[in-house]
Amino acid sequence: MSARDLGRSGISIMPLVLGSNVFGWTVDEATAFSILDAFVDAGFSAIDTAEGYPNWVPGNPPGLSETIIGKWLSARGGRDQIHLFTKVNSARQPGGLKRDAIMAGVEASLQRLQTDYIDLYFSHWPDADTPHDETLEAYDRLIGAGKVRTIGASNYSRDMFADAEERAKSLAVPRYEVCQTRYNLYDRAEFEGLRPYLLERNVGAVVYYGLAAGFLTGKYRKASDFGQSARGGGMAQYLNDKGLAVLAALDQVAAEQDATPAEVAIAWLVAQPRVTAPIASATTIRQLASLVRGATLTLTTDQHQLLDKAGQ
Repeated sequence: MSARDLGRSGISIMPLVLGSNVFGWTVDEATAFSILDAFVDAGFSAIDTAEGYPNWVPGNPPGLSETIIGKWLSARGGRDQIHLFTKVNSARQPGGLKRDAIMAGVEASLQRLQTDYIDLYFSHWPDADTPHDETLEAYDRLIGAGKVRTIGASNYSRDMFADAEERAKSLAVPRYEVCQTRYNLYDRAEFEGLRPYLLERNVGAVVYYGLAAGFLTGKYRKASDFGQSARGGGMAQYLNDKGLAVLAALDQVAAEQDATPAEVAIAWLVAQPRVTAPIASATTIRQLASLVRGATLTLTTDQHQLLDKAGQ
Protein backbone atom coordinates (compact mmCIF):
# COMPACT_ATOMS: atom_id res chain seq x y z
CA MET A 1 0.00 0.00 0.00
CA SER A 2 1.67 3.21 -1.17
CA ALA A 3 1.02 6.87 -0.45
CA ARG A 4 -0.76 9.06 -2.98
CA ASP A 5 -0.10 12.68 -3.82
CA LEU A 6 -2.81 15.28 -3.34
CA GLY A 7 -2.33 16.96 -6.71
CA ARG A 8 0.54 19.48 -6.62
CA SER A 9 0.01 20.15 -2.92
CA GLY A 10 3.18 18.43 -1.79
CA ILE A 11 1.10 16.30 0.60
CA SER A 12 1.22 12.51 0.28
CA ILE A 13 -1.26 10.36 2.20
CA MET A 14 -2.28 6.74 2.40
CA PRO A 15 -5.54 5.89 0.55
CA LEU A 16 -7.95 6.49 3.43
CA VAL A 17 -8.92 9.67 5.28
CA LEU A 18 -10.63 9.40 8.67
CA GLY A 19 -13.81 11.43 8.79
CA SER A 20 -14.53 12.97 12.19
CA ASN A 21 -18.01 14.42 11.77
CA VAL A 22 -19.22 11.74 14.20
CA PHE A 23 -16.92 12.92 17.02
CA GLY A 24 -19.12 14.64 19.57
CA TRP A 25 -22.25 13.25 17.93
CA THR A 26 -22.42 9.44 17.88
CA VAL A 27 -18.85 9.03 19.19
CA ASP A 28 -17.80 10.33 22.60
CA GLU A 29 -14.33 11.66 23.39
CA ALA A 30 -12.89 8.45 24.85
CA THR A 31 -14.06 6.37 21.89
CA ALA A 32 -12.75 8.99 19.47
CA PHE A 33 -9.30 8.74 21.09
CA SER A 34 -9.34 4.95 20.63
CA ILE A 35 -10.39 5.25 16.97
CA LEU A 36 -7.72 7.86 16.26
CA ASP A 37 -5.07 5.69 17.94
CA ALA A 38 -6.09 2.65 15.92
CA PHE A 39 -6.15 4.66 12.67
CA VAL A 40 -2.60 5.88 13.17
CA ASP A 41 -1.42 2.47 14.36
CA ALA A 42 -2.71 1.04 11.06
CA GLY A 43 -0.32 3.33 9.17
CA PHE A 44 -2.68 6.15 8.16
CA SER A 45 -2.25 9.86 8.86
CA ALA A 46 -4.99 12.04 7.30
CA ILE A 47 -7.87 13.26 9.49
CA ASP A 48 -10.72 15.36 8.09
CA THR A 49 -12.79 17.71 10.24
CA ALA A 50 -14.50 21.12 10.02
CA GLU A 51 -15.40 24.10 12.15
CA GLY A 52 -19.03 22.97 11.83
CA TYR A 53 -18.69 19.35 13.03
CA PRO A 54 -21.05 18.43 14.67
CA ASN A 55 -22.73 21.79 15.35
CA TRP A 56 -26.11 20.30 14.42
CA VAL A 57 -26.27 18.50 17.77
CA PRO A 58 -28.24 20.63 20.28
CA GLY A 59 -26.05 21.95 23.07
CA ASN A 60 -22.73 21.28 21.34
CA PRO A 61 -20.11 24.06 21.45
CA PRO A 62 -18.79 25.18 18.05
CA GLY A 63 -16.25 22.85 16.45
CA LEU A 64 -16.45 20.05 19.01
CA SER A 65 -14.88 17.57 16.58
CA GLU A 66 -11.85 19.85 16.22
CA THR A 67 -11.67 20.20 20.01
CA ILE A 68 -11.62 16.41 20.49
CA ILE A 69 -8.91 15.99 17.86
CA GLY A 70 -6.90 18.79 19.48
CA LYS A 71 -7.07 17.08 22.87
CA TRP A 72 -5.96 13.81 21.29
CA LEU A 73 -3.03 15.52 19.53
CA SER A 74 -1.99 17.20 22.77
CA ALA A 75 -2.15 13.92 24.67
CA ARG A 76 -0.46 11.74 22.04
CA GLY A 77 2.01 14.12 20.36
CA GLY A 78 3.44 13.39 16.92
CA ARG A 79 1.83 16.35 15.17
CA ASP A 80 4.38 16.17 12.34
CA GLN A 81 3.17 12.66 11.52
CA ILE A 82 -0.47 13.74 11.10
CA HIS A 83 -2.15 15.48 8.17
CA LEU A 84 -4.98 17.68 9.46
CA PHE A 85 -7.75 18.76 7.09
CA THR A 86 -10.38 21.26 8.24
CA LYS A 87 -12.83 23.67 6.66
CA VAL A 88 -14.20 27.20 6.91
CA ASN A 89 -17.71 28.41 5.99
CA SER A 90 -19.20 25.16 7.22
CA ALA A 91 -22.54 26.69 8.16
CA ARG A 92 -22.71 28.96 5.11
CA GLN A 93 -23.04 31.85 7.54
CA PRO A 94 -23.29 35.55 6.51
CA GLY A 95 -19.49 36.01 6.63
CA GLY A 96 -19.05 33.21 4.13
CA LEU A 97 -15.62 33.21 2.54
CA LYS A 98 -14.87 36.87 3.15
CA ARG A 99 -11.41 37.80 4.39
CA ASP A 100 -12.45 38.56 7.96
CA ALA A 101 -14.48 35.36 8.28
CA ILE A 102 -11.57 33.25 7.06
CA MET A 103 -9.09 34.99 9.37
CA ALA A 104 -11.37 34.52 12.38
CA GLY A 105 -12.24 30.97 11.36
CA VAL A 106 -8.65 29.78 11.04
CA GLU A 107 -7.66 31.20 14.43
CA ALA A 108 -10.59 29.45 16.10
CA SER A 109 -9.76 26.16 14.37
CA LEU A 110 -6.08 26.39 15.29
CA GLN A 111 -6.99 26.99 18.92
CA ARG A 112 -9.40 24.05 19.05
CA LEU A 113 -6.97 21.75 17.24
CA GLN A 114 -4.13 22.85 19.54
CA THR A 115 -1.74 23.32 16.63
CA ASP A 116 -0.05 26.21 14.88
CA TYR A 117 -0.73 25.06 11.32
CA ILE A 118 -3.34 23.26 9.22
CA ASP A 119 -2.10 20.95 6.48
CA LEU A 120 -5.11 21.36 4.19
CA TYR A 121 -7.71 24.10 4.64
CA PHE A 122 -10.92 23.86 2.64
CA SER A 123 -13.57 26.32 1.59
CA HIS A 124 -16.41 24.11 2.84
CA TRP A 125 -19.15 25.60 0.67
CA PRO A 126 -19.07 28.10 -2.22
CA ASP A 127 -19.93 31.71 -1.41
CA ALA A 128 -21.54 33.47 -4.36
CA ASP A 129 -21.42 36.81 -2.53
CA THR A 130 -17.62 36.90 -2.18
CA PRO A 131 -15.26 37.19 -5.17
CA HIS A 132 -12.59 34.52 -5.53
CA ASP A 133 -10.01 37.32 -5.30
CA GLU A 134 -10.88 38.17 -1.70
CA THR A 135 -10.97 34.53 -0.61
CA LEU A 136 -7.74 33.51 -2.34
CA GLU A 137 -5.85 36.57 -1.13
CA ALA A 138 -6.87 35.72 2.44
CA TYR A 139 -5.58 32.18 1.97
CA ASP A 140 -2.36 33.55 0.48
CA ARG A 141 -1.79 35.55 3.68
CA LEU A 142 -2.39 32.46 5.81
CA ILE A 143 0.00 30.35 3.73
CA GLY A 144 2.60 33.12 3.92
CA ALA A 145 2.20 33.21 7.69
CA GLY A 146 2.68 29.43 7.92
CA LYS A 147 -0.77 28.86 9.41
CA VAL A 148 -2.03 26.90 6.38
CA ARG A 149 0.06 24.66 4.13
CA THR A 150 -2.34 23.98 1.25
CA ILE A 151 -5.89 25.00 0.28
CA GLY A 152 -8.77 23.06 -1.21
CA ALA A 153 -12.41 23.54 -2.10
CA SER A 154 -15.34 21.37 -1.10
CA ASN A 155 -18.62 21.15 -3.03
CA TYR A 156 -17.30 23.29 -5.92
CA SER A 157 -18.37 22.68 -9.51
CA ARG A 158 -15.97 22.42 -12.43
CA ASP A 159 -16.71 26.02 -13.44
CA MET A 160 -16.06 27.25 -9.90
CA PHE A 161 -12.71 25.48 -9.83
CA ALA A 162 -11.75 26.83 -13.25
CA ASP A 163 -12.77 30.39 -12.36
CA ALA A 164 -10.88 30.24 -9.06
CA GLU A 165 -7.75 28.89 -10.76
CA GLU A 166 -7.88 31.65 -13.37
CA ARG A 167 -8.08 34.29 -10.64
CA ALA A 168 -5.27 32.62 -8.65
CA LYS A 169 -3.03 32.70 -11.70
CA SER A 170 -3.87 36.34 -12.39
CA LEU A 171 -3.21 37.36 -8.77
CA ALA A 172 -0.09 35.17 -8.47
CA VAL A 173 -1.49 33.47 -5.37
CA PRO A 174 -1.92 29.76 -4.54
CA ARG A 175 -4.76 27.92 -6.23
CA TYR A 176 -7.06 25.27 -4.81
CA GLU A 177 -4.97 22.10 -5.00
CA VAL A 178 -7.56 19.61 -3.75
CA CYS A 179 -11.26 19.06 -4.23
CA GLN A 180 -13.63 17.42 -1.77
CA THR A 181 -16.92 16.22 -3.17
CA ARG A 182 -19.52 13.51 -2.72
CA TYR A 183 -18.76 10.23 -4.45
CA ASN A 184 -19.81 6.64 -3.95
CA LEU A 185 -21.18 3.73 -5.96
CA TYR A 186 -24.65 5.29 -5.92
CA ASP A 187 -23.84 9.03 -6.13
CA ARG A 188 -21.55 9.27 -9.14
CA ALA A 189 -22.55 12.11 -11.45
CA GLU A 190 -21.09 15.04 -9.50
CA PHE A 191 -17.56 13.72 -9.19
CA GLU A 192 -17.41 11.97 -12.55
CA GLY A 193 -18.44 15.21 -14.23
CA LEU A 194 -15.60 17.01 -12.43
CA ARG A 195 -12.97 14.30 -12.89
CA PRO A 196 -11.71 15.28 -16.40
CA TYR A 197 -10.84 18.74 -15.09
CA LEU A 198 -9.10 17.33 -12.02
CA LEU A 199 -7.01 15.00 -14.17
CA GLU A 200 -6.13 17.71 -16.66
CA ARG A 201 -5.11 20.23 -13.99
CA ASN A 202 -3.56 17.73 -11.55
CA VAL A 203 -5.94 18.59 -8.72
CA GLY A 204 -6.15 16.03 -5.91
CA ALA A 205 -9.43 14.58 -4.70
CA VAL A 206 -10.63 13.32 -1.34
CA VAL A 207 -14.23 12.21 -1.61
CA TYR A 208 -16.89 12.04 1.08
CA TYR A 209 -20.01 9.94 1.66
CA GLY A 210 -18.03 6.96 0.38
CA LEU A 211 -20.55 4.63 2.03
CA ALA A 212 -23.56 6.80 1.17
CA ALA A 213 -23.99 7.73 4.84
CA GLY A 214 -24.07 4.03 5.70
CA PHE A 215 -26.40 2.70 3.01
CA LEU A 216 -23.61 0.79 1.27
CA THR A 217 -22.86 -1.16 4.43
CA GLY A 218 -25.97 -3.15 3.57
CA LYS A 219 -27.73 -2.66 6.89
CA TYR A 220 -30.56 -0.59 5.41
CA ARG A 221 -32.53 -2.84 3.08
CA LYS A 222 -36.10 -1.90 3.99
CA ALA A 223 -37.81 1.07 5.61
CA SER A 224 -38.04 -0.68 8.96
CA ASP A 225 -34.19 -0.69 9.10
CA PHE A 226 -33.95 3.11 9.21
CA GLY A 227 -34.17 3.21 12.99
CA GLN A 228 -30.83 1.42 13.40
CA SER A 229 -28.82 4.64 13.59
CA ALA A 230 -28.98 8.43 13.79
CA ARG A 231 -28.47 8.56 10.01
CA GLY A 232 -31.23 6.13 9.18
CA GLY A 233 -33.69 8.85 8.26
CA GLY A 234 -31.64 9.76 5.21
CA MET A 235 -31.70 6.26 3.73
CA ALA A 236 -35.03 6.62 1.95
CA GLN A 237 -33.31 8.40 -0.97
CA TYR A 238 -31.28 5.24 -1.68
CA LEU A 239 -33.91 2.59 -1.12
CA ASN A 240 -35.04 2.21 -4.73
CA ASP A 241 -34.31 -0.06 -7.71
CA LYS A 242 -30.87 1.43 -8.29
CA GLY A 243 -29.93 1.22 -4.62
CA LEU A 244 -31.05 -2.38 -4.36
CA ALA A 245 -29.10 -3.26 -7.53
CA VAL A 246 -25.97 -1.72 -6.00
CA LEU A 247 -26.48 -3.72 -2.79
CA ALA A 248 -26.95 -6.91 -4.78
CA ALA A 249 -23.68 -6.31 -6.64
CA LEU A 250 -21.89 -5.51 -3.39
CA ASP A 251 -23.24 -8.70 -1.82
CA GLN A 252 -21.96 -10.78 -4.74
CA VAL A 253 -18.47 -9.27 -4.72
CA ALA A 254 -18.30 -9.38 -0.93
CA ALA A 255 -19.03 -13.12 -1.00
CA GLU A 256 -16.35 -13.66 -3.64
CA GLN A 257 -13.79 -11.64 -1.66
CA ASP A 258 -14.79 -12.93 1.79
CA ALA A 259 -15.34 -9.27 2.69
CA THR A 260 -18.20 -7.02 3.78
CA PRO A 261 -20.20 -4.78 1.42
CA ALA A 262 -18.63 -1.72 3.08
CA GLU A 263 -15.12 -3.04 2.42
CA VAL A 264 -15.97 -3.65 -1.22
CA ALA A 265 -17.50 -0.16 -1.58
CA ILE A 266 -14.32 1.42 -0.20
CA ALA A 267 -12.09 -0.75 -2.39
CA TRP A 268 -14.07 0.33 -5.47
CA LEU A 269 -13.55 4.00 -4.55
CA VAL A 270 -9.83 3.63 -3.88
CA ALA A 271 -9.38 2.21 -7.40
CA GLN A 272 -11.21 5.04 -9.18
CA PRO A 273 -9.14 7.39 -11.38
CA ARG A 274 -8.21 10.68 -9.67
CA VAL A 275 -9.50 9.62 -6.25
CA THR A 276 -6.60 10.26 -3.90
CA ALA A 277 -8.50 8.79 -0.96
CA PRO A 278 -12.06 8.36 0.28
CA ILE A 279 -13.14 9.91 3.57
CA ALA A 280 -14.94 7.49 5.87
CA SER A 281 -15.94 7.68 9.51
CA ALA A 282 -16.13 4.94 12.12
CA THR A 283 -18.01 4.76 15.40
CA THR A 284 -16.21 1.65 16.70
CA ILE A 285 -12.78 0.04 16.42
CA ARG A 286 -14.39 -2.83 14.55
CA GLN A 287 -15.78 -0.45 11.94
CA LEU A 288 -12.40 1.20 11.59
CA ALA A 289 -10.70 -2.17 11.01
CA SER A 290 -13.21 -2.83 8.23
CA LEU A 291 -12.46 0.54 6.58
CA VAL A 292 -8.75 -0.18 6.71
CA ARG A 293 -9.30 -3.58 5.09
CA GLY A 294 -11.40 -1.97 2.37
CA ALA A 295 -8.63 0.52 1.58
CA THR A 296 -6.20 -2.37 0.99
CA LEU A 297 -8.55 -4.74 -0.84
CA THR A 298 -7.98 -5.37 -4.57
CA LEU A 299 -10.98 -6.17 -6.76
CA THR A 300 -10.84 -8.06 -10.04
CA THR A 301 -11.67 -6.48 -13.40
CA ASP A 302 -14.92 -8.46 -13.57
CA GLN A 303 -15.90 -7.28 -10.08
CA HIS A 304 -15.25 -3.67 -11.01
CA GLN A 305 -17.38 -4.04 -14.13
CA LEU A 306 -20.23 -5.58 -12.13
CA LEU A 307 -20.17 -2.73 -9.62
CA ASP A 308 -19.83 -0.07 -12.31
CA LYS A 309 -22.91 -1.38 -14.14
CA ALA A 310 -24.99 -1.62 -10.96
CA GLY A 311 -24.26 1.98 -10.02
CA GLN A 312 -25.11 3.51 -13.37
